[in-house]
Amino acid sequence: MLRTAVLFGVFFTVSIVFSLLGQGGGALFTPIQVFAGIDFHEAATTSLFLIVTVSFSSALVFRKGGKVDLPLVAVLETVTALGGFAGGLSSARVGSATLSYGFAAFIVFAAVFMVGPFHPDRVAPCTRSGPLYWRRRTGDQEYCVHLGVALPASFVAGLPSGLLGVGGGLLKVPLMVLLLGIPMDVAVGSSAVMVGVTALGGLAGHVANGHWNWRLSLALAVAVFFGAQIGARYSLSLSKKKLKRTFGYFLIALAGLMVAKTLGWLPAGPAHAPH
Repeated sequence: MLRTAVLFGVFFTVSIVFSLLGQGGGALFTPIQVFAGIDFHEAATTSLFLIVTVSFSSALVFRKGGKVDLPLVAVLETVTALGGFAGGLSSARVGSATLSYGFAAFIVFAAVFMVGPFHPDRVAPCTRSGPLYWRRRTGDQEYCVHLGVALPASFVAGLPSGLLGVGGGLLKVPLMVLLLGIPMDVAVGSSAVMVGVTALGGLAGHVANGHWNWRLSLALAVAVFFGAQIGARYSLSLSKKKLKRTFGYFLIALAGLMVAKTLGWLPAGPAHAPH
């Protein structure tokens, strides 16, 4: 009971921070549970359930603020959710240690995007035409999405999402901004919706393998729902440049902690998750 109460407070805070950047929270939801002594497979499943909750909560705010490209979300998530389901379904064949190393590599990749010398505010105009070039407009912003790149990349992004228990926002935002040329604020708002759909596919795969601790999931869902409401509201008016960089360095430190725990360099937590 005490551990659940502590996790409640921690996850409330985490959901505020992640929803600022259109993230589901899986980069912290999973390792926090692992540090608390919960098996990685069960932690990943609970994380995916919470990501769905955060996504629904923050998407309500971003949609009202005109920062969500719903047609784009629908098209990309059709294939990303399939990748998420495939990743979640295959998780039973991968050991916890391997998943931990994979998770560390995943968030280091995300951290590079956060701290790197990228220029997400520079959106190239759509100067080409063809069946694969999709002209989009959200609010007063126009951009062009190449479906020949977007669809396969979205499926690949879904695989680690379902396998590792993350919503995919840490991949989706870099993918949309750097690879597809979508404006940063639209990418963040759309990502808030997309991560929930992707996580739902991964959750289904994990539940099929019997990994879900539904009591803990429901308790923590209340915390992340209200935390996401707060974070998303601040995100609409917040400058993200400094926050992104600070968050990126934090992710690198988190990856180091995950590897250290897997190698046995940190004290082990309790053997079983609370039920």
